[in-house]
Amino acid sequence: MTAGRCYNPSLEVPLATRYAGKTNAPDFPAGAEWLNTPRPLSVRDFAGKLLILDFWTYCCINCMHLVPVLRRLERDYPEQIAVVGVHSAKFDEERSTENIRQAIMRYGVRHPVVNDAGLDIWRAYAVRAWPTVMFVDPEGKVIGKIEGELTYERGASLIDTMLKEFRAAGVLKPSPAVVQPEEAAPSLLSYPGKVLADVEGERLFIADSGHHRVLVTDLAGTIQTVIGSGEPGLADGVLEGARFNHPQGMVRFGEALYVADTENHAIRVIDLEAATVETIAGTGKQGEGHVEGGDALEVDLRSPWDLALVGRSLYIAMAGSHQIWTLDLDRRVVQATVGTGAENIADGPPETALLAQPSGIAADDEGVLYFVDSETSSVRSVDLTTAHHVSTLIGAGLFEFGDVDGDGASARLQHPLGVDFQDGMIYVADTYNSKIKRLGTGTRAVATLAGSGERALRDGALETAAFYEPGGLSVAGEHIYVADTNNHALRLIDLARGQVTTLTVDF
Repeated sequence: MTAGRCYNPSLEVPLATRYAGKTNAPDFPAGAEWLNTPRPLSVRDFAGKLLILDFWTYCCINCMHLVPVLRRLERDYPEQIAVVGVHSAKFDEERSTENIRQAIMRYGVRHPVVNDAGLDIWRAYAVRAWPTVMFVDPEGKVIGKIEGELTYERGASLIDTMLKEFRAAGVLKPSPAVVQPEEAAPSLLSYPGKVLADVEGERLFIADSGHHRVLVTDLAGTIQTVIGSGEPGLADGVLEGARFNHPQGMVRFGEALYVADTENHAIRVIDLEAATVETIAGTGKQGEGHVEGGDALEVDLRSPWDLALVGRSLYIAMAGSHQIWTLDLDRRVVQATVGTGAENIADGPPETALLAQPSGIAADDEGVLYFVDSETSSVRSVDLTTAHHVSTLIGAGLFEFGDVDGDGASARLQHPLGVDFQDGMIYVADTYNSKIKRLGTGTRAVATLAGSGERALRDGALETAAFYEPGGLSVAGEHIYVADTNNHALRLIDLARGQVTTLTVDF
């Protein structure tokens, strides 16, 4: 595989200052599998339009950030531009067309996507990074690229300039888009990302991410309360009128439920007694560049994915900036606490450590934080009170992953998204391996707890049960509740009985 990286900044290779495409755009390989289109496509199908190729991989947070930008550009230039997603996988799990299909439905990608499983298109276009946006003129010539994220404003400015030149040259021929978007079958849960168990209160909190809401159920799955209108947006107020955008991790203190509202780049608090929702951090705008922190409601956050609470400090797994942030709930001040913002794996003092898309976080009774860095397939810890140090328990690098149990040095995971802690054991949603694993904080020995590794929905004994990219879990005594994301399901692992069952989440 050609090594690439996910990039935060836009590292632009300058476009021509005038219409001057010279290099023929390599065509898509015959036999490639396509999604969101009724037939395979070629570069010739986009003659007369500005073709934008989005090289992405569905694990990458920077690629996720580009999805709403491209969606908005497609809406504003419906007949002048065409977008094709070129999915060039980083992880083995991402090479499957079916898995990509689930990802594009989960993210709301509506343009055609080609599965570049062998990285043939990646190499043909000499791509180096995820995401990379490549521009092809109406006559099929490559005219420039941008590596990294692209803001809507910058994208619209570039497109306006190029379209003006194409019109002047007489080569722009607008036409309607021909797409056939993949549609998920209706279900009560839609790509649930995280779950939180409250055994004392005999209830579960489910981040029903694809429906932009939070559900409160009893321990058997019967819905008690629906929080959120179901429409994406950022709106506070009464439970039924509030709006979220792909909420993920949650943590509770009394009757206050804190929510990482990921695609709103915000932290919300649900007052379960008063039945209200309030934004307590974030502006609703995605953060850019290096930000240290400040007044919680004045700082742009960057894809908060999960939460942990120690005292009055709310710790945020800030996936989009490769850091852990802290929100002081009394002072309402937020700041970067762990990680420089550069993406990699490096231990040491929290302020110099390197993280890579932290997507799950939990705390033990001593206030030590355990988190999963999904892009390095690692489980890590940070002690912010005594040792003041970040340590890696499992994981070795951005391209070191697998499905290997054993001691911490040799064990491998594949893009884990969820973590919880109980009685000296760390429990991990090993997402791309479709398994639940655990490791001891003392021994650092990793063992598969549940899941055969097959991508399916199957109950039964721990070793034969099947999950499909589970994104979160919550441990409560002898029970583990699992947000089985691609199965649109909530699963229950009964450790005493050695069984996995599917809860019926319904009214």
